[in-house]
Amino acid sequence: MRYIERYAQPGAHVLEVGAGTGRYSHALARRGYLVDAVELLAHNIEIFRANTLPEENVSVIQGNALDLSSFADNLYDMTLLLGPLYHLYTKQDKRQALCEALRVTKPGGVIIAAYVISDGCLLDEGFRRGNINVTEYVRDGLLDAQTFAAHSEPKDLFELVRKEDIDELMAGMPARRLHYVATDGCALLLRDELDAMDDDMFQMYLNYHFATCEREDMLGFTSHAADVFQKQP
Repeated sequence: MRYIERYAQPGAHVLEVGAGTGRYSHALARRGYLVDAVELLAHNIEIFRANTLPEENVSVIQGNALDLSSFADNLYDMTLLLGPLYHLYTKQDKRQALCEALRVTKPGGVIIAAYVISDGCLLDEGFRRGNINVTEYVRDGLLDAQTFAAHSEPKDLFELVRKEDIDELMAGMPARRLHYVATDGCALLLRDELDAMDDDMFQMYLNYHFATCEREDMLGFTSHAADVFQKQP
C-alpha cells in the first residue's frame, strides 16, 4: 500500500489483476480510487461482491491474467499484479501476463508485480519452522543441491523465484524499474518478536524496514518481493 499510494494520484483509475477476494481492491476503493478488478475463480468473486460497500467505486469481472482483452489499451493509471505471477510456471506465461498489464496501462503509468522469493521461503518454512523438509526437496529436485535455487511445478501451488529470474523476465520490456522491494524483509524471522512489540517499537521497526527494504544487499532476504515499474512510451 505504501508504494501504491506513492504513485496513484487521487482519483486514479486502478486495475487489479488476480484480485482474489478483493482485499486490495476494497482498500483502494475505500480510499477514493476508481478500481476495476479481474479474478479467475467464481468463489472469490462471490466473496468480493459480498464485501463491497455501497460507497465503493469498484467492479469485478471473471477473467484471466493472460488475456485482458476485455480492457482497452492505455486505460489505467496503475495496474496491480499482486498474485498471478505466484501461479504461472513458464516464462512465456509470465511475460504474457506482464505484457497484458503493460498494454492496458497508460504510458507513464505504474505497474506493481509481486513474486514469491525462494530464499526467504526456504529460510523460514524450511530451516526455521520445518514446514518443508529441505532434504526431501533437494532429493526430489525441487531445490538445486548446489545453488538451492527452487524448481516449482503447478502441483507445488507457488512458483518460487529469485531476483535474477525477475530481471531476466523484464529484459526487453517497455518499462523502467522504479523500485524493487523486499516486501517482508527480516520480518519473516521475527514473527514472535514483532507480535510482542508495543506500538512505538513496532513503528520503529517499520521505519527500519522502509529504510532498508530496497538495499541491494538485503533484497534476497524476503519471502515476497514487489517489482514497481513504469510503462514507457
